[in-house]
Amino acid sequence: MATGIPIISTGNLQPGTEVPWSTCLCGCCSDVANCCITCWCPCITFGQIAEIVDKGTVSCCASGAAYTALACLTGGACFFSCFYRTKLRKQFRLKGSPCSDCLVHCCCETCSLWQEYRELTRRGFDMSLGCEGNMAGQNRGLAMAPVVEGVMRR
Repeated sequence: MATGIPIISTGNLQPGTEVPWSTCLCGCCSDVANCCITCWCPCITFGQIAEIVDKGTVSCCASGAAYTALACLTGGACFFSCFYRTKLRKQFRLKGSPCSDCLVHCCCETCSLWQEYRELTRRGFDMSLGCEGNMAGQNRGLAMAPVVEGVMRR
């Protein structure tokens, strides 16, 4: 995808180095289709994000259903989704903190989901394929964004 925004590879960074998000929090108009889906049914966008972040251990449908149940029963789906923002941020060494992740999700849930979705697509994930489809693409030799598992600490 030629967006004009360079993506910094996390594979070459020194331990502890963080990179900025590839888009701002309020850049929803760059993907109008996802903007509409997230506004009217955020469980779909959340499910897609969660499936990629969890590396396919939980399906898009299961994550979306859990999000919907929490939203309907407690109104606290933002607390559930903020943990996924933290996971995504740690996997790609993005700037931020668990506290700011929670604040962003509690104050503007849709904006945070838009930003996470755009971050994953700009890193080479095809959100419509899910984790399994992206992994199959990787096995066929298609380029996929590097995922940082963790950093060795003393």
